[in-house]
Amino acid sequence: MKNRVLLVLVIVAAATAWGLAFLTVAPNRLLTGTAIPLAQISTPWRDALLLPAVILVLGVLLPQRMRTHAVVGVTAALLLSGLVWLAGAEAARLAKTASATSRTALGGGFWLLALIAWLAAGDAIERLRLGPVASVVAHLCVLLPVVVLLFAGELQHLSLLKEYSIRKDVFFVALARHVQIVVAALLPTLLVGIPLGIVLFRHTKSQASVFAVLNVIQTVPSIALFGLLMVPLALLATALPGLRQLGVGGIGMAPAVIALILYSLLPIVRSTVAGLAQVPRPVVDAAVGMGLTQGQVLRKVELPIALPVFLSGVRIAGVQAVGLAVVAALIGAGGLGALVFQGLASGALDLVLLGVIPVVALAVVVDAVFRILENLRSTPRG
Repeated sequence: MKNRVLLVLVIVAAATAWGLAFLTVAPNRLLTGTAIPLAQISTPWRDALLLPAVILVLGVLLPQRMRTHAVVGVTAALLLSGLVWLAGAEAARLAKTASATSRTALGGGFWLLALIAWLAAGDAIERLRLGPVASVVAHLCVLLPVVVLLFAGELQHLSLLKEYSIRKDVFFVALARHVQIVVAALLPTLLVGIPLGIVLFRHTKSQASVFAVLNVIQTVPSIALFGLLMVPLALLATALPGLRQLGVGGIGMAPAVIALILYSLLPIVRSTVAGLAQVPRPVVDAAVGMGLTQGQVLRKVELPIALPVFLSGVRIAGVQAVGLAVVAALIGAGGLGALVFQGLASGALDLVLLGVIPVVALAVVVDAVFRILENLRSTPRG
C-alpha cells in the first residue's frame, strides 16, 4: 500500500519548487524583494538536494515497512537541513556583492518546502510507532542540524537573523514577558479549574449551566474580551489606588492575564470532569470498602487514574494561552506579540517572523512536554 500522505507532500513540494520564490532580495528591510526561484540558485550544492527528493519519491512506492519509514524520516531530516543550509549559503554569496542595507529573505517557497520536509519526517516518525520519549528525541534530531547551522553562523546573512541581531535585547525581554504572561494565567487557572471540576463531577446537575457560561466565554473574540476588561479594571484601579501600585489597570498585564484565565478554564474544568468520569466505578467501590474516606479516594484513586485526561486539558490550555498572549500586546501587555504588531505596522515581514517563530516554537514545546507526560501516565507499568 502506498504512503498517501507522503505522496501528497511530494506533489505539493514539486509544485512549490517550480512556482514559488525560494529567496527574495530587497534593497532594504521595507521594500518588496526580487524573487529568486530554487532553479535560479547557481551553487552546485543545489543539485545535491535532488538525491533526498528522489528517495522521498521512492518512499511513496516502496513497501510500507519499518525500514522504509526510517529511511524516509532520515531523508526528510537531511532535506530540511539541506534547504536551510542552501538558503544561508546563497544569502552569504549575495552579500558579497550587495549593499550594506540589502536584505536576503526567505521566500514562500522555502517556508513551504521546509514545512513539507518537517511534516514528512514527522509522519515517518509516527509510523515507526516509537515510545513517547523516543518519539520526542526523534523529532528533536530532525531539528538538531538546523540548530547547529544557526549557532555555527551559517545563516547570519539572512534578513531574519539580521533583524534578530539588531533587536537581540528587545527580543529576549519580549520572550521572557510572553512566558511570564502564560505562566501567570495558567497557575490561577489550575487553582480554580481543578476544584471547580471536582465539584461539578460531584454535582452533575450544575454541569450544564457552568459549561454553558464557559462555552460562551470561548466564543468571545480575544480582542473583544480584552476590551471588555479594560474599562472595569481601569475604574477599579482608580477607586483603589493600591491596586495601581500592584500593576492592576485598564491596560497592561492584568487584563491580559484575566482574559487568558477565562479562556483556559473550559479545557481545564472539562478535562477534570472527563478524567474523573472515566474512573471505573468498581475501583472506587473497592477503595471505599477498604475504609478510605472520600478525600482519600479522590487523592489516591480517582486523581491518579484521571491524570492522563487532565494533562490533555492542561496541554490544550497551555498551547491556547501561548497563542492568545500574542494578541495581548495590543493592550500593552508586551510579549512577542509586540514584535509581531510592530512588524505589521512598519511592513517589515522579518520582524513579524521574529515574533511569530518563537511563539510557534513555544507552542510546540508545551504540546510535546504534556504529550510525553500523558503517554507516560497512561502507559501500564509492568
